[in-house]
Amino acid sequence: MKTKNEITSFLANTATNKKIILFDGVCNLCNGAVQFIIKHDKKDVFRFVALQSDLGKEICIYIGVDQTKIDSIILYNPGVAYYYKSLAVLEIGEDLGGIYSLASIFKIFPEKLRNYIYDYIAKNRYKWYGKKESCMIPTPELKAKFL
Repeated sequence: MKTKNEITSFLANTATNKKIILFDGVCNLCNGAVQFIIKHDKKDVFRFVALQSDLGKEICIYIGVDQTKIDSIILYNPGVAYYYKSLAVLEIGEDLGGIYSLASIFKIFPEKLRNYIYDYIAKNRYKWYGKKESCMIPTPELKAKFL
C-alpha cells in the first residue's frame, strides 16, 4: 500500500492536469461508458482507473472514500475535489463539452432525486448489462488513458 505522499507523487507524475475516473472494471455498463468517454474526450481531460485495482483502492483511501459503502463512479480532480454518483456523471458531461455539457441541466433536480435514479441503475447494472470475469484490459492504443 502506497503512502499519501507516494500517491500524490504518482498522480503528479502520471496524471498532471487530468481528471481521474474510477469505475467498476467488471461492469459492462461501466466499461461501455468508459469507451464512450474515451471516444468523446477530444480535449484529453480524463484518465481511468478500475475501482478493483490496487491503484483504485489506494486512491479511494487517499481521498477518504470507503469502497465498501460506495457503488458508484468517482470523478477525482487531484488537489481540487471529487464527485460521485449523479454529480460525477454530470461533471463528466460538462468536461466532454459540446452537446454533452447540456447534461448539466439535470442539476436543477435535487441531488437526492438524481442519486435515487443513479442508485436504481447501479443496483441493477449487472442484471441488465452483465458482468465480466475480470477488469477490462486496454488495447495498446488506449493504454495511455489508464493509470
